[in-house]
Amino acid sequence: MKSFVSPYNFVNDVDLKVDPKKIIVYDTTLRDGEQTPGICFTPDEKIEIAVKLDELGVPQIEAGFPVVSDGERRAIRNIMKQSLNSEILALTRTIKSDIDVALSCDVDGIITFIGSSDLHLKYKLKMTREQALSKAVEAVEYGKSHGLFVAFTAEDSTRTDLDFILDLFRAATDAGADRVHIADTTGSIRPMGMKYLITQIKNNIDNTIGIHCHDDFGLAVANSLAAFEAGAMAISTTVNGIGERAGNASLEEIIMNLRMLYGIEMPFKYEVLYELSRLVEKYTTMPVPKNKAIVGDNVFSHESGIHVSAIRSEPLTYEPYTPEFVGQKRKIILGKHCGMSSIEYKLDELGLSVPESEKEILILKIKEMAERGAKVGDKEFKNMVQEVLSKV
Repeated sequence: MKSFVSPYNFVNDVDLKVDPKKIIVYDTTLRDGEQTPGICFTPDEKIEIAVKLDELGVPQIEAGFPVVSDGERRAIRNIMKQSLNSEILALTRTIKSDIDVALSCDVDGIITFIGSSDLHLKYKLKMTREQALSKAVEAVEYGKSHGLFVAFTAEDSTRTDLDFILDLFRAATDAGADRVHIADTTGSIRPMGMKYLITQIKNNIDNTIGIHCHDDFGLAVANSLAAFEAGAMAISTTVNGIGERAGNASLEEIIMNLRMLYGIEMPFKYEVLYELSRLVEKYTTMPVPKNKAIVGDNVFSHESGIHVSAIRSEPLTYEPYTPEFVGQKRKIILGKHCGMSSIEYKLDELGLSVPESEKEILILKIKEMAERGAKVGDKEFKNMVQEVLSKV
């Protein structure tokens, strides 16, 4: 049985000729994810999440912002001691002392950032464009002189003058930056605008482009994929899409889009996704919405009898891929819309049997309970079956 059927070859539609080895999905759950209001991972929790990200196959983990606290530094150092396959990165401002603190954590690299929009320059940094450019170059050169992988981020870059973005990225690239990042800091760009922006950068800057999107307008994943289509090869994500304000681009959604809709084979252990999602849910105490794409509990749950009948013949009729692919399980829910296939599926699942003549009675009872607002779980269904059998 197939695990996925593509409706069309999307890769050819957008003329993408991409070497999967050049795509970097880097995760910032432990840094930007932790900036979610009310969230503070313990050092042990950070290690456990980092180990699970490494098991999934995430090539780069942004483990934290070392200058924030002693606890943050200890957590990053402890992650470094795990000998993970993932490269461990730290966030720094374009300040030498920040980079020194990151160096003290023995990280593999840094993401160093400075605000680039006139809003940030005027109201946050109190700097001119020339001063910001000088700080960017100084930080990149300093990080590279210490043997670090260095990515340079222009914070609030989607609200920055394009010519200045190009000036910043040229200067950072000339200073040795391994990658330049667009940060859609307030989630304020549309996918078509993102495509235009990345295209302009790709046509003018000889460097790998990264993308870091926020979800203030619900477009973080769409904007990240639009950037990828235009040539951005590094995509920032968080597990469950957590992050400050409305969150970031969801790790599970990004890598499953790349795999299933773009047809890009990458060395991820996709079956780890559900377990990773629940681990982050546990330590953030932020419930994963039941209808959350990929990892929500409703993604492979079916209540409609028409759907269940088709799924019993071929699951891909109502599932875009098999639940086991992402570590999920299929669930058949008994409710108002159930039919004979639902009853038979549930009877088989629970190892129960009733005469054919009684199945219609079960359906009517379930519909009646559902319309009263009562839940019909496995326990309720078993009791219902026993009651029906007692009258046979």
